[in-house]
Amino acid sequence: MTDVTDEKQDDTRNPILKRLPLIVIAIVAILGAIFLRDYLTFDALAENREALIAFRDSNYLLTVLVFIAAYVVIVAFSLPGATIATLTGGFLFATFPGALFNVTGATIGATAIFMAARWGFGEKLGAKLEGSEGVVKKIKDGIDENQWSMLFLIRLVPAVPFFMANLVPAFMQVPVRRFVISTFLGIIPGAVVYTSVGAGLGEVFARGETPDLGIIFEPAIIIPILGLCALAAMPIIIKAVRGKKGL
Repeated sequence: MTDVTDEKQDDTRNPILKRLPLIVIAIVAILGAIFLRDYLTFDALAENREALIAFRDSNYLLTVLVFIAAYVVIVAFSLPGATIATLTGGFLFATFPGALFNVTGATIGATAIFMAARWGFGEKLGAKLEGSEGVVKKIKDGIDENQWSMLFLIRLVPAVPFFMANLVPAFMQVPVRRFVISTFLGIIPGAVVYTSVGAGLGEVFARGETPDLGIIFEPAIIIPILGLCALAAMPIIIKAVRGKKGL
């Protein structure tokens, strides 16, 4: 009788334990949006730029480690300031290795929230989708057949929110290794653009201006990114064409 009771208690605890990481992320994200929005800003970076540079010059390796850790926390807990963090990476470390530090921090943070979502809801939701029928099952099968292309597309297209690009793969049972690789490589173009903007912040500060964050939509930048999107979508297009020919 005791064993049965223990099993029932475990069953009731497991769902809560599985959702605990996501619950913590949600709480921290809300608190961060309320209390940190005035600190993780361009103005805050401008005001502290000299102190940051002095600390970097005196403790370069420590600065790198602290910066990457801070970036991981910002992404993992969906805190405001991810763009400012990317600019800071360029400001402190130049386009390279700044872009590498930005991509590393973003990938680790994204993987953390991906794992939390997958552990909390992904497996159960994925099983339901797999066992479904009709249109839902066709969509799930279509994504499964083109996972690499879909993962790269949601990373390359600037209109897809980074937060959503971390959650959707978790619900679709994407393997962790595939998620990590596609995230790391897929965010490089955008990261390089914004890191390069950050690398030029010294001149922007000197003029008392703010950086142009819409630069990614300039033709010289957005066209190559769209070209990469088209390349990522090519396998999907080829499969669709072959499927129609086979009908």
